[in-house]
Amino acid sequence: MKSKLTAAVAGARGLAGGELLRLLLRHPDVDLVWAGSRSHAGRPVSSVFHDLLGDTSLRFSDAAPPAADVLFLAMPHGAARSWLDTIDTARFPLLVDLSADFRADGADTYAGRAFVYGLPEAGRDTIRSATAIANPGCFATALQLALLPLAQAGLLRGDVHVSATTGSTGAGAGNSDTTHFTWRHANLSAYSAFTHRHVAEVRATLARFQSGRLGDILFVPHRGGFTRGIHAACTLRVDAGQELLETAYHDFYASSPFVFLSGDTVDVKQVANTNKCLLHLTRENDVLLVTSVLDNLVKGAAGQAVQNMNLNRGLDETAGLLLKPSAY
Repeated sequence: MKSKLTAAVAGARGLAGGELLRLLLRHPDVDLVWAGSRSHAGRPVSSVFHDLLGDTSLRFSDAAPPAADVLFLAMPHGAARSWLDTIDTARFPLLVDLSADFRADGADTYAGRAFVYGLPEAGRDTIRSATAIANPGCFATALQLALLPLAQAGLLRGDVHVSATTGSTGAGAGNSDTTHFTWRHANLSAYSAFTHRHVAEVRATLARFQSGRLGDILFVPHRGGFTRGIHAACTLRVDAGQELLETAYHDFYASSPFVFLSGDTVDVKQVANTNKCLLHLTRENDVLLVTSVLDNLVKGAAGQAVQNMNLNRGLDETAGLLLKPSAY
């Protein structure tokens, strides 16, 4: 019998960390051996994530993690590098970081390892040979998957206007004025207009696929009054017909098991709790609207991290990720 991979999760108390625990505990090819948390050390994992009662006897730990095939870093932005300094990273053949700390796509290194950018649809071969992977941001994933086929076809010549809304889990597990229920419920607000950190990684990926100048990406993110999911509406002018556009998307994602072009409009409930990204094209004269929906905690974070692990460790890309959506 083939032995299972061993996996450890640092920062396991956070929302993305908790989602990683859920996915890894149910992964057919993985044994979860460690869940790191300083603030909850010694407590049963199921006492914090109550839905895991009966699924695991694992306890949170603030000790150094045991050697494992894969170490996931689900820590706040800015914390991963300093924490890695406290452990022996040679004991982990693969590092997967979910924060923004190593997203410079090969330019960022740690202990001689180059972190490659982990968007599977844009670089499976690079991911397969990596020893360290920087998971993309959630908004960045939604925008890149919406626009990559257009970049491949050389059609991103003008500006792209993006309005995207994320659920409250996009802000993490901490409390703030804009995350508590009484503020978030039945409310909508914009933030970080045109300056969001994910724009740089979107542009870097698109530039690898389109030669020549890219137009600007004018991105306005919004906070939505729901828990999980991202709905991104990308508008631009294109010099191409509907049939050519649909062919470009179908061809680009033909070998991608989680990205699908829909003939109907798409919504967040279709993808909540799944690793899917659904896309829809609407064209009026020369104006194209690309709608992209995904779950910010799964395809936008923990699910994509597991997908990257699957690719890197030679597993079926979909292993542990064929999940049921919250359809209603």
